[in-house]
Amino acid sequence: MQLEFRKPLLEDKPLIDGYYRMANSRSCEDTFANLYLWNRMYPTEFAVADGMMILKSAGDPFMFRFPKGSHEHLKEVLEQMMEYAEAHGCPFKMAVVTPQQFALLEEQFPGKFQIEYSRDDADYVYEQEKLANLSGKKYHGKKNHVNKFMRTYEDWKYEPITDENVEDCFQMALEWRQLNGCEEGGEEKLAEICVALNSLRLMKELELSGGCLRVHGRVVAFTIGEPLCDDTFVVHIEKALTDVEGAYTMINQQFVQHVMNGFTYVNREEDTGDEGLRQAKLSYRPVFLVEKGIVTLR
Repeated sequence: MQLEFRKPLLEDKPLIDGYYRMANSRSCEDTFANLYLWNRMYPTEFAVADGMMILKSAGDPFMFRFPKGSHEHLKEVLEQMMEYAEAHGCPFKMAVVTPQQFALLEEQFPGKFQIEYSRDDADYVYEQEKLANLSGKKYHGKKNHVNKFMRTYEDWKYEPITDENVEDCFQMALEWRQLNGCEEGGEEKLAEICVALNSLRLMKELELSGGCLRVHGRVVAFTIGEPLCDDTFVVHIEKALTDVEGAYTMINQQFVQHVMNGFTYVNREEDTGDEGLRQAKLSYRPVFLVEKGIVTLR
């Protein structure tokens, strides 16, 4: 059977959600919102075969993702992917493959593939309870930031993002874009703020949850995320104005407290090799990293 790929549309969300639910993955990429919002920067197409969803990058050469869905026909689906690559004269590659997925690959095709992991692409995963309470010596500094924020800005207020305040968040994002030089910061930085703005615009359609922080009535931070799998919530977007000291720490804790009850873990995505971001993410003491790599034929 010839695989037929096409661009994911908003109306494909229920279909694609079903395959992601079956995958039950902790990798931050494995949500419809991530696939849809980043599709302009990283064009990706999907096809369905034998009860599984296959994703591949658009263009040539292309790379696949590990197929999502029931593993009943995993071997057959992988064979179809290899045949497709060969028919199109493209070397077989799969991106964003986790150790658990590679183990499944080895099970079906022992010794046929190899994987190279990238530290820059690893997701940081934290215990929900630790981020919510910031208790213990390891979080002493973070707790102090929160306490100082509360003392400094006595009129602070946390709100869920709704129709009533989403425009205020949108305006704050535009201010953040200007202050952070996104127009001159290259394609990746511009894409990042475009994704943030589109997340706000499409919150209902994408079934995202969000929270914002006000100081003196003004939105100074907002964050957006969604359930990732049975036990993990993923934070896709977090923006704060740096002239409001402690705003990042505060919105982080408040969002976890208000939205993530019932989840064991919080995925706060990767650092993309940015050293400042890496140190910030490490300072919250991840309980583990979700490793991801590129798979090729041996």
